[in-house]
Amino acid sequence: MTEQTSPTPTGSTTQGPLGPEVRLVRRFRAPIGAVWAAMTESERLERWIGRWEGEPSTGAVTFFMTAEGDDIEGEEFRIRECNPPHRFAADTRVGEQRWHVRFDLAHVDGSTVLTFSQVLGEDDPSSMGPGWEYYLDRLAAALDDADPGTVRFEQYYPAMREHYARRT
Repeated sequence: MTEQTSPTPTGSTTQGPLGPEVRLVRRFRAPIGAVWAAMTESERLERWIGRWEGEPSTGAVTFFMTAEGDDIEGEEFRIRECNPPHRFAADTRVGEQRWHVRFDLAHVDGSTVLTFSQVLGEDDPSSMGPGWEYYLDRLAAALDDADPGTVRFEQYYPAMREHYARRT
């Protein structure tokens, strides 16, 4: 059996417009429209993280993080900004926990650059950062028509924990 090495962390903790946040930047060979679709269309989103139900034009949908299992409780997502194919921002909550996430897409030198951010609030970046590294690598696999299931969370956590524990 070959030993698999952990991926190198690509994100950081930084000061964002709403306070401290985890921010990750990724570059994809896929066109901007394909990356936007993979991050916003329920059927494509489900390949790597989960699906949503509802009518986005109302400003809210229910998101099911199906990559975590089959019996997942839905999370309300309040859409704060949606500017296809460049920017999306939303607030979500489960019980008393609330999060703000956003992403920006840009076409740069023949590729698509994704900047993904989540406001930290009271959350621990040492678990949040590795989690988003994992999910964005699943997104990359889906965009490459590979199996996102081959991306294993054990390669990200706890290996990346110390990297994200250092707030900048």
